[in-house]
Amino acid sequence: MTEGHTITIEQGDQHVRVVHGGQVLAESDRALVLRETGCPPRYYIPAEDVRLDLLTASDTHTVCPFKGTASYWSLPDAADLVWAYPDPKPEVAQIKDHFCFYEAEVS
Repeated sequence: MTEGHTITIEQGDQHVRVVHGGQVLAESDRALVLRETGCPPRYYIPAEDVRLDLLTASDTHTVCPFKGTASYWSLPDAADLVWAYPDPKPEVAQIKDHFCFYEAEVS
């Protein structure tokens, strides 16, 4: 990590639910919480707890110098709402096969 930049990943202990347009896209008690300098906490949800059948792969890819290359998925009315790191950097290997949403409710 760059000096002053940290990423921590821990097993979350809260229920995470993602709803868009009244439809549940993901629900999990097994989400990982990723905390990164300068960013809000992000919940990475295991693929098994995500309604992948509702999502369409996007052509969008972004590169994070700390996590790797992200791939994105969309809904018909929400482009690039979901992302994942299919081949994350070794320092954040725990997020492999986990999806992150811009909108996640935590309870």
